[in-house]
Amino acid sequence: MSIWQQLPRPIFILAPMEDVTDTVFRRIISSVGKPHLYFTEFTNVDGFLSEGREQVGQRLKFEPEEKPLIAQIWGLKPENFYKASKEIVEMGFDGIDLNMGCPQKDVISKGACSALINNHALAKEIIVATKEGSKGLPVSVKTRLGFKTNQREEWIGFLLEQNLAALTIHGRTAQEMSIPSAHWDEIGKVVELRDMMGLTTPIIGNGDVESIEEAQEKVEKYHVDGVMIGRGIFHNPWLFDPQKKLENITPTERFELLLRHIKLFEDTWGNKKPFQILKKYFKIYIANFSGASDLRAQLMECKNGDEVRNIIESIDPKNYE
Repeated sequence: MSIWQQLPRPIFILAPMEDVTDTVFRRIISSVGKPHLYFTEFTNVDGFLSEGREQVGQRLKFEPEEKPLIAQIWGLKPENFYKASKEIVEMGFDGIDLNMGCPQKDVISKGACSALINNHALAKEIIVATKEGSKGLPVSVKTRLGFKTNQREEWIGFLLEQNLAALTIHGRTAQEMSIPSAHWDEIGKVVELRDMMGLTTPIIGNGDVESIEEAQEKVEKYHVDGVMIGRGIFHNPWLFDPQKKLENITPTERFELLLRHIKLFEDTWGNKKPFQILKKYFKIYIANFSGASDLRAQLMECKNGDEVRNIIESIDPKNYE
């Protein structure tokens, strides 16, 4: 039985986000409210099997507390999907997900990710190669509604025919990027298409969900099997704990979590990743309280973890409540 069959319904998932959802951030989230399932950052199989293997491979680093965990991969060469999948099995992942939805122009120009929406032949080769290499590990796909227009029948129908372990639909086309509101009504129609085809492939909806309450509403209204939440975690790292209300999170708790994140980052990466990367997380912790903006601006000037610690440890959290 695959992980997708074992998970409770509805399934709540932390979305893979570039340079965000690394092993450190996943462990931080696990400490305050764990989702049912994690995905790694997007990992390029062609880079993973090249001289740049060590750096690319950092994306696949994980610790036991992050499981169940899906390795999300992308690339162009089916033979590299096959080889990478064999290694991913040995690493101990719970599944493999194929990124066929990233809308970044530099990625599309290479013919990868959402460009595959218009290249069914290569998409199928990649799926087949990954399944062959996965040795039974479940293979899923994350994609979009279409490339420039909604291609539900043509594209999503094609993917449903590939006997995938699960299918995640981001509710926009590739051309729309993240600009309009996600078209959840269209995600609901994907569920209807799945049912009409007589299939049981789990459909996961993705787009603009900010809380577990919203996720529950999407499940009830559109009958998806689960919801993948991305940017919502930037507003509330406690998002996956249904008992923890955003308005009840104190500045002290936020400061402690920030310091824990910095320490874990330093212990995990040492000099392999620059301190500058950590600054994108400051808006997660230093927000939603009086004076947060000024404090965040001050922290953004810091050049290392010690400078952040000195500032946080020198202030009285009561002044921010």
